[in-house]
Amino acid sequence: MNTQPVLQVRDLSILFSMYTKGLEKRLLKVVNSLDLNVYAGEILAVVGSSGSGKSLLAHSILGILPKNASLTGSITYCGEELSPEKQAQYRGTEIVLIPQSVDFLDPLMCIDKQVIGVRGSKAAQENAFTRYGLKQEVGKMYPHHLSGGMARRVLIATAVMGNPKLIVADEPTPGLDLNSANETLTHFRELADSGTAILLITHDISLAINVADRITFFYAGTTIETASAKDFKAGKDALRHPYSKEFIDALPENSFKARAGTQPYPNSQYEGCLFAERCPIRTTDCSGEIPMRSLRGGEVRCINAS
Repeated sequence: MNTQPVLQVRDLSILFSMYTKGLEKRLLKVVNSLDLNVYAGEILAVVGSSGSGKSLLAHSILGILPKNASLTGSITYCGEELSPEKQAQYRGTEIVLIPQSVDFLDPLMCIDKQVIGVRGSKAAQENAFTRYGLKQEVGKMYPHHLSGGMARRVLIATAVMGNPKLIVADEPTPGLDLNSANETLTHFRELADSGTAILLITHDISLAINVADRITFFYAGTTIETASAKDFKAGKDALRHPYSKEFIDALPENSFKARAGTQPYPNSQYEGCLFAERCPIRTTDCSGEIPMRSLRGGEVRCINAS
């Protein structure tokens, strides 16, 4: 693995300014002290429950957060700080997004023009359509003519045009049948093997395990564990964080063994570990600062993990 990551996120926090009923302005922190690296030639899958901050991470990388959002920490791309100017320069060329919502398609532009964009060619668009099972006449349609699955495949075809160095794929497979989803992830694997760095955000850990090199778990807006996909295939005993272990237990093939409770709401008055209230191995020391640390070839945000 290359020593310099294509994408490096360090101590990232995302805050939104909002007004209370009394028109008092306050800051709502929804992502807190998030860390991850993505290297050339690898797929890093990000998994976690809804509301854990996965899509906000994607939008912060591309610089498309709402105007009332602010960031602390750092995001670097190939060793340089991703300033708003750099994000605008690289967005859609070297760094591309496969968004979660099909509403990102322009409703007033026909599909072939959106797919070709500024990076592609007619021949590349035709090849991408063939690859993703889209008939060539789809190019003359508009987004409202497409089914959800077709729109999803159009978004993927748009993102892989040209030669991006970093693909941020935010839930790219919902709406696709199993064969199409597997084919899409196989193509991601081919792109990674040719040198592209891919950040794959997904709820489907079963698909992620089969294609990713490493997997990062999110909980309540922060990273709690990063481990090789082999560790996840090996089962929960190969993992480190108690939440990661219980996430595996809660999968359908493991009889949906779920722990009571929910992840804390943003800005909840928690000190220390955000999982502590639900954790079976918590101690009084869990109320202090909990940094990520190296453990058994991975990283974990837990002082009691072994």
